Amino acid sequence: MVVTSLEEFRQMLLQERERLQAQLAHETPWANDHMGYGTHIADDGTEAFEQTKDQAMRARIEDTLQSVKEALQKFAQGTYGVCEECEQKIDWARLEAKPHASLCMKCKQRQDFRV
Repeated sequence: MVVTSLEEFRQMLLQERERLQAQLAHETPWANDHMGYGTHIADDGTEAFEQTKDQAMRARIEDTLQSVKEALQKFAQGTYGVCEECEQKIDWARLEAKPHASLCMKCKQRQDFRV
């Protein structure tokens, strides 16, 4: 998909926000009530693994949702598409790939290198 206007980015972000919110609303949280009561220790291990995996996925969804909300706030402020580090415009192709990006590629690479 080739995006031709800022309004298209805004629409993409609105759709992504709805999708992520729906995903969080439909997730069933794991209950720890039955941990340790499995018929076999491997069953408990599997349940613990699934709980950890689900918690990690939920955290990633929540982080992405927060980034999408922040990007939408930037639209309201007139700062969407501007790198938070160097204050240069974020490349259009990067925004097409990740509309909620807050850093240009150069600054993102520097950030990743520091970590």
